[in-house]
Amino acid sequence: MAHQVDFSAFQEKTKPGTEVKQVIGVASGKGGVGKSMVTALLAVAAAKKGLRTAILDADITGPSIPGMFGLEGRPEAAEDGGLLPLVSAGGIRVMSMNFLLDRVQDSVIWRGPMIAGVVKQFWTEVHWGEIDVMFVDMPPGTGDVPLTVYQSIPVKSTVMVTTPQTLVRGIVEKAVDMTKKMLVPLSGLVENMAYYTCPDCGKRHDLFGPARGRELAGQYGIPAYLALGMDPGLTGLADSGRIEEADDSAVMPFLEQIMN
Repeated sequence: MAHQVDFSAFQEKTKPGTEVKQVIGVASGKGGVGKSMVTALLAVAAAKKGLRTAILDADITGPSIPGMFGLEGRPEAAEDGGLLPLVSAGGIRVMSMNFLLDRVQDSVIWRGPMIAGVVKQFWTEVHWGEIDVMFVDMPPGTGDVPLTVYQSIPVKSTVMVTTPQTLVRGIVEKAVDMTKKMLVPLSGLVENMAYYTCPDCGKRHDLFGPARGRELAGQYGIPAYLALGMDPGLTGLADSGRIEEADDSAVMPFLEQIMN
């Protein structure tokens, strides 16, 4: 059994004037399960509740948050050399690697330590201001970036994202195991692509097999569970940079649970 270590002593300080009351990580061991979509929906719901909301995009090599919010351009520099986050139409403050590239199509070909260093700088060198809740969109896996986030940032809890496939579940459980070993509470589990509702007949179809997320949440003592269906309309909003127009009625109760 692996030895558990308290990493709170390694947490990095933020810029003067920055106060983040609550940090929630969004993670999964598996890629392509919709972590960024879940991050965006949670942030949109939080902002609609009147909370001062931010997203730290820790997916350095594959950022998709800026596109969902229709954000582009470079962040402004502060007098002390720090950076100011870009702000969405709904007031959500965002920092992402895409804002630092000459072209969004440019690849980031870096080794793990460099990528982890940038994630740490997004926390320490950005003037976030006063934030009620910050969501950290993490890349898949259990490597450098999640480790850096858990060590350097005071993450209050993590939301795990999965899909119904058995193979996906097995990989997601590795991320659950890591989160527990890092002594970070798991506040919620989102089962994305859990079903598809036919627009013609209204019948619900389990395209990737029956949803098992509630069972997984119960197995690991994760208190909040949310099943999200496949929604071409939602995908269209994300692709056109209009995710803030999404219906948050299903997400809002889940958000209230994970923030308690």
